[in-house]
Amino acid sequence: MNYRLLRFLFVFVLALQVSQNAAWAQTKTAPPISGVKGKLQAVTTDSLDVVSPSGVVHVKIKQPLTVYGRVPSDLSHVTSTSFVGVTSIKQPDGTELAKQINIFPAELRGIGEGSNMIEGAPGAASQSRMTNGSVSRPTSSRMTNGTVQKGGGTTLVVRYQNGTQTISVPTNVVVTETVPIKEKLAPGDTVNVATEKQSDGTLATSKVYLITGKQ
Repeated sequence: MNYRLLRFLFVFVLALQVSQNAAWAQTKTAPPISGVKGKLQAVTTDSLDVVSPSGVVHVKIKQPLTVYGRVPSDLSHVTSTSFVGVTSIKQPDGTELAKQINIFPAELRGIGEGSNMIEGAPGAASQSRMTNGSVSRPTSSRMTNGTVQKGGGTTLVVRYQNGTQTISVPTNVVVTETVPIKEKLAPGDTVNVATEKQSDGTLATSKVYLITGKQ
C-alpha cells in the first residue's frame, strides 16, 4: 500500500468521524424554543396575557391551540433521545439529586432550554433549579430540561446551549410525561407558552404547556 493511498484512507476515516460527531450533535441537541413563562392574567379565544418576571406579555393564539399537561410515566421511557425537564436538589457534596423528571414530546423539544434557579416554597431549606437541555446525567433543587443521554449507574447528563448538569437519579424518582390534554386555560394557571415572533413584532403561539392549575 503506497503513501498516497494511506493518506487518502486517513483523511477518509477522519472525515467520517467528524460527520458522525456532527450527526450525533444534531440528534442530541435541540434549538431553544422561545417562550414566556408565568401566570395567566387573561384568556380569550384569540389571545393570552401572561404575567412574567419582566411584566405582562400579550400573546396571540394561532389555532388550533394545543394545551399540554403531565401524566404519570416511569424511567423506562427516559431514553438517549429524550428531551426532559429535571427538578433537582443540591446535596452537601455539591452533586444534584433528581426529585422529578418530566419527558417532553418532540414538538416541545427545546422549550425552556437552560439552567435557572426556581422559586421554592416559603421556608424551604434549599432552592430548586430548572434546567432545560439535552440530558446526559444531573443538586439546591434544579430543573433541567434537555435531551437524555443515559450514562453508567444512576445518573443523567443534561445538555443545553451553554453547558451541562450531571444529576443523580434515585430509583423512586417521580417521572411524568407531557402530552396533549383536553383542558381549558384559565386566569391563575402557571404556564410556559411556546412563542413565535410575527412580522409585525407581536408574539403568537399554538402550544401552551400547563405547569399548574389555578392556585
